Amino acid sequence: MTSRAGKPDTPADIELRALLDADASTGFVMVSGAGSGKTTSIVKALDHLRKTRGPYLRQRAKKIACITYTEVAVGEIWGDVGNDPLFHVSTIHSFLWTALKPFQADIASWVDRRLDQKIADTEAKIAAFTKRTHDKTRVQAAADIERYHEQKRKIVSVERFTYGVGSDYPKGILGHDDVIRLSTELICSQPLIAKVVGQKFPFVFVDESQDTAPAVVESLKAISKALGSKFCLGFIGDPMQKIYTAGAGAIEPLAGWKSIEKPENFRCPMAVLNVINNIRAGGDGLTQTGGKTELVGAERTSVLGTAKLLIVPKDDRSRRLAAARQWLADRHADPLWLSDEPEADVKVLVIAHRMAASRLGFGGLYEAFHDKTSEGLKDGFDDGSNWSVQPFLKFLMPLVLAKGADDQFEVMNLLRRFAPSLQREHARANALPALLKELDERVKALAQSCGATSTVVAFEALRHLRDGRMFRLDDRLLTAMAEYNPSAPPTDTGDAAALQKLLHTPMKELWGYRTYIEEQSPFETHQGVKGAEFSRVLTVLDDEEGRHNQFSYGKLFGITQPSDKDRIKLREGNETTFDRTRRLLYVCCSRAGKDLAVVFFADDPAAAHTAIAGLGLFPAEDVHNLAAV
Repeated sequence: MTSRAGKPDTPADIELRALLDADASTGFVMVSGAGSGKTTSIVKALDHLRKTRGPYLRQRAKKIACITYTEVAVGEIWGDVGNDPLFHVSTIHSFLWTALKPFQADIASWVDRRLDQKIADTEAKIAAFTKRTHDKTRVQAAADIERYHEQKRKIVSVERFTYGVGSDYPKGILGHDDVIRLSTELICSQPLIAKVVGQKFPFVFVDESQDTAPAVVESLKAISKALGSKFCLGFIGDPMQKIYTAGAGAIEPLAGWKSIEKPENFRCPMAVLNVINNIRAGGDGLTQTGGKTELVGAERTSVLGTAKLLIVPKDDRSRRLAAARQWLADRHADPLWLSDEPEADVKVLVIAHRMAASRLGFGGLYEAFHDKTSEGLKDGFDDGSNWSVQPFLKFLMPLVLAKGADDQFEVMNLLRRFAPSLQREHARANALPALLKELDERVKALAQSCGATSTVVAFEALRHLRDGRMFRLDDRLLTAMAEYNPSAPPTDTGDAAALQKLLHTPMKELWGYRTYIEEQSPFETHQGVKGAEFSRVLTVLDDEEGRHNQFSYGKLFGITQPSDKDRIKLREGNETTFDRTRRLLYVCCSRAGKDLAVVFFADDPAAAHTAIAGLGLFPAEDVHNLAAV
């Protein structure tokens, strides 16, 4: 175990430990604010279970599950528990698949029903077509139905289903969305499966519970209801940090569960702590305590830090942002505010990926995936998880980098993991030398043609992967490639057009996209920064550049009038733009470990200054109008 397990207890840690020791405990909900040491509480609880329940669980081949939101968090917690096989630390997708994959007959039945549903949905779409519907759309819909019927005929011969990036039912591969749908439906509809899963994992902790899908929350609660005190389910999170619309938010405890609060904040200096408490006061009202401290001589004292809100005009965003950073550097005598180097620990938080995209050279690609496309496509592009960009992010670019670094071990590791031609069912021992020679030539060609400054379009790169059997492309991507016309870039919008625009995109834009997704630039979005910490945080508030109506800092600050829809939602007690924006501002400001600056782009800086200074979120003397700078 790392030093986290040995850190001093908070009252919440003691309360949780007592709950875990009680044989009758069934579950708990811990509300743990930003910077409270949530991960430390989880690690301490896991360590306690290892000491008190470990021998019993090991003898019976049972595991303690810890589910968290990202692979980064998985690695962090997994390292903290010393890679002990007693624990299963994973993302929700991985956990659910691990729990459900033994039920192969039920999975096969579910896939068959899923295809029936796709056929029914497509037939309903065809029935709704009008005379104005394009012939191409009609033909595609008919082809989709035939493809689903063909898949139904083929899946009867699938011996075992596995979990992959994108779905390919005839090959027995289920994608991310399938795993969530499959597992939650089976657990909720079949009590026997719920009991088996709970018996295998008698303790389950869910990290970042506010962003967990409601269907997942309900399926885990179904296990708790089925097993009672034989299963302990814990949700650890912070409703104030719910930033995804699909998240469950506040978790309603079941009867007999315990509610635990962890209000401490160990990350933010006093100036920032005061600001985030002011922001939170309009939300759930939890007041965070403590604040960051440092050792001065023999005594531990509070770090004061700084928190400024700067108001600038909208006339020239790039220049105004640069001027704000210069002002901060001068005011704090801290030139690191001007640096984009990782060592400076400056993070510029923007409302939407659009601002970062334009500055990092993938603006066209960003527009393609956000021009009247589905929310799933937008979200998957924004976090790099969409099946259409996975071949580049997971394989092609790492392969090019490994080849450039002459890291043959990593090259072979990537090929073994992803190349269909090297999988057991394809590779024959007597043909392996020739196959490896061919792959080596293809890797060299790929590295030469698809580097960071390459103008080769994405279609050519994907064709290289497809024809060389280097990466299993999603069926939807293969369909788009079959419709690709190199001389006619698409001009329409929507998901299908986005894929065609992707195929026409030069590789250098995709490399800029990777720089951003891999967090190798100073830019990050408000949503994407949750869980992180930086010495200097510069949060950019610009409602116009966001181009959406889910968030509005103008409305939160009382500068923009609420809409009729806002008023109706407020009267009915439903979530409003104000709620979402307040939570997002809280997340952004609570990242700062030393200095915080918020830059607000205003139509009328003077009026905005008056309105914001009067709100009391920041001290009036720390709200500055930089219109003249």
